[in-house]
Amino acid sequence: MVTKVSSGQSRQAKAGKHWRQNGWGKLKSRPKIESKKQIQNWQIAIATTMLLGLGFVLGQKSQSQQATSAKAIVSTEQTNILPVKTTVIEPVTSYSISQTYTGEVTALRTSEIGFERGGKLIYVFVEEGDRISIDTPLAKLDTANLTAQRQGLIAQKEQAEAILAELKNGARNEQITAAQANVRDIQQQLALEKLKSDRREYLYTEGAIAREQLDEIAFNRKALQERLTNAQSTLDELKNGTRVEQVNAQQAAVNRLDAEIADLDITIEKSVMKSPFNGIVSTRNLDEGTVVKAGTSILRLVENTQPKVKIGVPIYVANQIHAGSKKQITIGGNESSATVSSVLPEVNAITRTRTVVLKLPSSAIDRVSPKQIARLQVTQSKDVDGYWLPINALIKGDRGLWSCYALVDSQDGKNKQAERRYIELLETQEDRVLVRGTIQPGDEIITDGTHRLVSGQIVRLQ
Repeated sequence: MVTKVSSGQSRQAKAGKHWRQNGWGKLKSRPKIESKKQIQNWQIAIATTMLLGLGFVLGQKSQSQQATSAKAIVSTEQTNILPVKTTVIEPVTSYSISQTYTGEVTALRTSEIGFERGGKLIYVFVEEGDRISIDTPLAKLDTANLTAQRQGLIAQKEQAEAILAELKNGARNEQITAAQANVRDIQQQLALEKLKSDRREYLYTEGAIAREQLDEIAFNRKALQERLTNAQSTLDELKNGTRVEQVNAQQAAVNRLDAEIADLDITIEKSVMKSPFNGIVSTRNLDEGTVVKAGTSILRLVENTQPKVKIGVPIYVANQIHAGSKKQITIGGNESSATVSSVLPEVNAITRTRTVVLKLPSSAIDRVSPKQIARLQVTQSKDVDGYWLPINALIKGDRGLWSCYALVDSQDGKNKQAERRYIELLETQEDRVLVRGTIQPGDEIITDGTHRLVSGQIVRLQ
């Protein structure tokens, strides 16, 4: 087995060997000493030899330790210099900013459907979630009383129409013949009374009769003349037919009954509620047997055709959006292309924004639902002079000021040091900021570990 020894131990071993060879060896082989002084001299010589050997060994060890310590100091000084990362900045004259605005998906039409009249609900033909087309029957009210009213109006109309027909046809031939016979009879009676009157007047002149009898005959004659006039008028009326005014009045009565029947038919028809558009039954509010009032919501119907999105944006953004333009909308993590339908003119009093209405393609109806959150991303370009820096390069100063460290040459020209530069924040985007201030194009800005630095500190590139 070989045992390695250090250089110091080797030198010590050589010195001991030398001492034994020159000291104890000589002592062992020396002649017998008879003098005490000679013995003391030999002892001093031995001690001196041992001290010299020990001093040589210690001197060699001290030199080795000094060299090691110097190397350690240099290494420690290099270790204490903080390593940093830097980036070279370049000026920019403009930048793009993307902002996301939130809205919701809405149906083109949403209706709370009810009846225009009150009544008893006897049928509800659909359930929640059913997809229905336009004019599909949804519910029905009891119409028994309306049916009875309609029958009564029909009977009245038939009666009025019969009277109207009679007026239009005029008098029958039998009535005209009877009127003519009545006129002839009165004419004959009048002729007879005229003869009587002539005879009574002669007799009165002769004094055969009194004045009273003459007056009686004259009165009868005048009465018959009036009857003849009346009978002749009746005959003329029968020959001429009914007056136009009477026919028109009766026709109006018939028309009124027609209108009442038509109104009742509309009421009966509206007792069956039909879908006003293609949609999905969202909510069913009432069931059969309920007595409802006019306007009570029975079903909530949501249109299932082309959906739309309403998003509020600032006024200056709304002014840059035009109808017909295409925008990308994110709904439920999926992007869809939408067309700007319109930008509403009024400003929301609460959010101070204008509403942009966008139409989604019809194919999106199966992927989106009303009330779902929708997001619109708008990219704008702004003109400004500055520099982009990582956000980690910022150092917060006093009174809201910001600064950063630039890497510059130290005074000795051998190392690099950190130098504080004051800046102004213009824009923040995720992990970077746009700044301007006491920085120049091409400056090396420290981007990591700025919280450990002070101005003028010696650093090195990592």
